[in-house]
Amino acid sequence: MSLEQPAEEGTVERNAFFIGIDTEDVLEEEEDHHQLILQKANALASDNSLKEAIYWFSVAMQYGPVRPEQLSTFVDCIVRNFKKKAAPASDERHNVEVEEAKEEQQQQQQHSWDEVFDCPHCHSFLGEPVTLACGHSFCRRCLRRRLLSKCKLCNEAAKLEGKPNVLLCGLLAKWFPEEVKRSKLLREVDELCKRRCHKEAVTLASDVIQSEPDTAVEARLSRAEAYMSLQQFDLALEDTELCLSSSCSAEALFWKAMVLQEMGGVDESLQVFLNCLAVDEDFPCAKRQVEKIFCDLLSSSSDNVKIIVRETAQNPVAHLHNKTLVAGAQASQHSPVQRPNQQQKRRGSLKRPCLSEADSVRFDYETGGEEGLKRVSSAPQLGGEEKTILLKRKLSVCDTETCIVDKGGSKYKKQGVKKSSKKAQAKTCRRVSLNLIDPNDLECALCMRLLYEPVTTPCGHTFCKNCLERCLDHMPQCPLCKESLKEYLASRKYMVTSVLDVLIKQYLGKEHDERSKTHLDETRELSHLTKNVPIFVCTMAYPTVPCPLHVFEPRYRLMIRRCVDTGTRQFGMCISDPQKGFVDYGCMLIIRSVHFLPDGRSVVDTVGGSRFRVLSRGMRDGYYIADIEHLEDTRVDDGKELASLQELHDAVYEQARTWFQNLKLHFHNQILQHFGPMPEPEADIQATPNGPACCWWLLAVLPIDRRYQLCVLSMTSLKGRLEKIRHILTYLQSIPDSN
Repeated sequence: MSLEQPAEEGTVERNAFFIGIDTEDVLEEEEDHHQLILQKANALASDNSLKEAIYWFSVAMQYGPVRPEQLSTFVDCIVRNFKKKAAPASDERHNVEVEEAKEEQQQQQQHSWDEVFDCPHCHSFLGEPVTLACGHSFCRRCLRRRLLSKCKLCNEAAKLEGKPNVLLCGLLAKWFPEEVKRSKLLREVDELCKRRCHKEAVTLASDVIQSEPDTAVEARLSRAEAYMSLQQFDLALEDTELCLSSSCSAEALFWKAMVLQEMGGVDESLQVFLNCLAVDEDFPCAKRQVEKIFCDLLSSSSDNVKIIVRETAQNPVAHLHNKTLVAGAQASQHSPVQRPNQQQKRRGSLKRPCLSEADSVRFDYETGGEEGLKRVSSAPQLGGEEKTILLKRKLSVCDTETCIVDKGGSKYKKQGVKKSSKKAQAKTCRRVSLNLIDPNDLECALCMRLLYEPVTTPCGHTFCKNCLERCLDHMPQCPLCKESLKEYLASRKYMVTSVLDVLIKQYLGKEHDERSKTHLDETRELSHLTKNVPIFVCTMAYPTVPCPLHVFEPRYRLMIRRCVDTGTRQFGMCISDPQKGFVDYGCMLIIRSVHFLPDGRSVVDTVGGSRFRVLSRGMRDGYYIADIEHLEDTRVDDGKELASLQELHDAVYEQARTWFQNLKLHFHNQILQHFGPMPEPEADIQATPNGPACCWWLLAVLPIDRRYQLCVLSMTSLKGRLEKIRHILTYLQSIPDSN
């Protein structure tokens, strides 16, 4: 069946019945067609081919249902077109933007330290801050109300369930008690709305607004939500308009769209939803609402609807929707509260739904707003022809210029022109009083020193990065509250908490410099390759030979991490000694890669480096350390002696290759799997301080005692080493069953 001609309802079953084909097979084939069509539609939407994408999404709906979330790519395409039409239309407009951008940048530099106490999303006071895995902190209100899907500073996905940063909450309560008190009141308003105590929420929000009428944007938005649930739509719309008059925030646009949607103005709400996404394209709630609206529009059975949609995408024109908005804007300059009623009179068909308080629609952040679209999909007050006209207006928004409310009552201006910097000038300047700064407030609970590279756990507690890692080496629990940190340990994203790091550098600069110097001195002490070298007491290691390790002991977890962090990526390997702890000779191992397992263990891929002799022994944080000197082979310069050495090398190499080739197959394969193939002979056998690689490969694979291997490892004479290996090979080849 061609994709260009989707089957009518019942065709599949009837054809299957007459020609004797299994209906389930046919339905499965239809499902495959459905998925292919959706893939094609999404691909076209990704390529910004809006006209073709609309057609294929419509075709897909004839093969089977399309869920709203499957229109995510399509909505992104709509938003891109929407924003594109709102781009600067003239050089003069562009120049204004450039100048205002420069001015804003200068003021941001002046207020950079003040803004550390602002939420990066809503730009309000960082009340009850929650630190995300990326290290950036947001107010808990933005996270609980699901106003963002990813961090606004680094674009990393944001986990919306997190506990407040205990240390930061304590500092803010000490430094800004009035701001924290106001944040608690706003939190109480949101809790009342969540419990559906809307009248109490309105009362409390009104008290907050009355005390701070110029800065109570969040309180107005919470009150707008409560008004909407109480069906007092005029008051809800007025609150959103007042918020938009001071700043064009995505949340204010979202709630304005929700109010319009509850009033039955689906076309107007769609316009504002798209405005919201134009301001913040990652606003999850708004995107979900737009997906549901477009899913309903595209599922219409009217062929005229599809034609109008295609014509709209191909031939942009000025539609009635723009005229309605302009008229509404002019009217709202006089009375914002009366605007909805005036629009109802102009549209004629739009009637406010009569609902009891029990049936009021509440937007639920936890469910993603399932209840908020009860009447969007049906639109019972519109007939078929009216719905077609309405759809034409709705889908035409991608070809019209975006309009949003700006400063100055209900005055509208085009999206893309930057805000006046007067807002930044009027911004509250939050400075911490110097007599409130106490270095003890910013101490790590583990090392009792000033926090260095502060890291906040999911449970909200903050420690130095190194201190936390050392604790997690022993147990995957928070050192303070004992909450499980297994997932945190598995992710290993110990990102520095940026707010605390900035505060420490700003207000405790001298103490931070001293702490940094101490840290650098400690790191430098760990970076020596001959003094206090970490020693892994485990097995024999040889130059150039791979040595994979499974690290599970806490002391060696710390040792490996330090080797990586300091940049040396080296440590010594020795076998144990009952008297000294470890033997006098060993081999340095070079870390090539470390694969961390979720439970804290790691698989370390290393390869042998230089040999060494132990001069002195010691202990640090549970693992051995040693002062060492590196070993090198004694060079042979005499011509005859060098020729004799080369002849001995060639003979031993040939003898070793014969022995290796004559091994039983399973032994041969095991050696290849663990140590790789036998190295090729080298042109210059004295090119490296450790001599030919084949000698060390043979020493690793030959079945001999470790003490004998250690004896050969410690030799600095290549001739003596070759003779030892030849002696071992001769002995093994003399045993009948040795292979």
